[in-house]
Amino acid sequence: MTPTATERDALFQGFARALFKNDMDSLYGVVTENFVWLYHDGLSPERVLTGRDAIGKHIEERKAFFSSSRFHDVVYHHLPEISFMTFRVSETVRDTGEQREQAGIERYTFENGKLARKDVYRKPVAG
Repeated sequence: MTPTATERDALFQGFARALFKNDMDSLYGVVTENFVWLYHDGLSPERVLTGRDAIGKHIEERKAFFSSSRFHDVVYHHLPEISFMTFRVSETVRDTGEQREQAGIERYTFENGKLARKDVYRKPVAG
């Protein structure tokens, strides 16, 4: 079953809340057990995250690397069977104070009313 746009918005809200708290139990309330997260930020090698441990480690690594991370201009685009999120993100590297700006798109698929896959593609914004 593919969720409606309203149901998808609730999934995305639950997903974001769980990520912010690094709460894997809540995260796995909105994603499938075989959830896959592909992450490519244009600066480091692409990562494919599967399972609670890998996702939790990724979240902790990002929190340790960045002192702040703020999303801007977030827009969801719902198609019949997939959704996209477009955004900009501003981040500050903890150790150096370097400011980073990126633009990105995320592609989401669904399975049994939950998030099944998240593909993240980001690239640095040219100054």
